[in-house]
Formats: sequence, C-alpha cells, structure tokens
Amino acid sequence: MSNKSILIILLVSLLINFSDSVVKRCFSCRSRGDLGSCKDRFKYTNLTQISLESGIGVEAVPCASGWCGKIIETRNSDAKEQEFDTATQRTCLQRGPSDGEERCDDTMWEYKKVFMCFCHGDLCNNAPAAFKSFNFYILALTLVIPILFAQLLNS
Repeated sequence: MSNKSILIILLVSLLINFSDSVVKRCFSCRSRGDLGSCKDRFKYTNLTQISLESGIGVEAVPCASGWCGKIIETRNSDAKEQEFDTATQRTCLQRGPSDGEERCDDTMWEYKKVFMCFCHGDLCNNAPAAFKSFNFYILALTLVIPILFAQLLNS
C-alpha cells in the first residue's frame, strides 16, 4: 500500500469522525428510583449500546445549543443518600450557564431545587468513557500527517 493511499484512508476516517461530532446530541431520558435506565451508573456511552437494547427509554436527541444536562431531583434532602424517590433526567438544554463553564451544582430548575450538571459536547451527559476517540484522532493527526507529508514531498 502506497503512502498516498494511507494518507487518503487516514483523512477520510478523520472527516467521518469529525462530521459525526458537528451535530451535537444529548442523551434524553428520565427515570425514578432503582428501576430506571437513566439513573446513575448510567451505562450508555454511545448509540450502538442504545440500539442493541429495545424499550429502555433512552434516546439521543439533536441539540442546537450543544449543552447537555443531567438533573437529579429529590423530594427531600435524605433522598440523596438513597436511590428511592430520586428522579434522574438527562436532556438537551436551550442554553448553557452564563459563564460557559461545565460543572455540577445545586440550582433551581422548574421552581425546584435540584442537583444539575452542565456539559458541552456530543453525548457528553453519558457515562464517563475510559478513552475518547476524538483525542485519538487529534493525536494521530499531529503525529502521522507530518510524517506522511514529508514522505510524499521526498518521493
């Protein structure tokens, strides 16, 4: 396989990965207590996992603002220590916090005090991933492309 073929394959894979992340999406779901699929120890990190399980009540929705949220609502302060009577909701937000910072904190949501996390990015209100593929592509781009261009110029 020639260097030009390798370069073309690498660039196409980068473009495909980049185009997937241009349209930001958020996980959207709501569940209460131990039985729901939206609660913490959220096990979904991508769309493949959702498509493999039917009827779970979790979907990925387009999000124009790019800001996703996770909201934990309790009826009383003791419920934070217990999973009973705790509702967890993941959603797209119309806009992010005024300072543009990702964070988790107590706040007011629909006239109720809730614990809320704000994040900006594609499916960012998911379970933490051990490895983000975007970082891999950036690393590949910065290391491999200059080497391939140098080889192309020399040949």
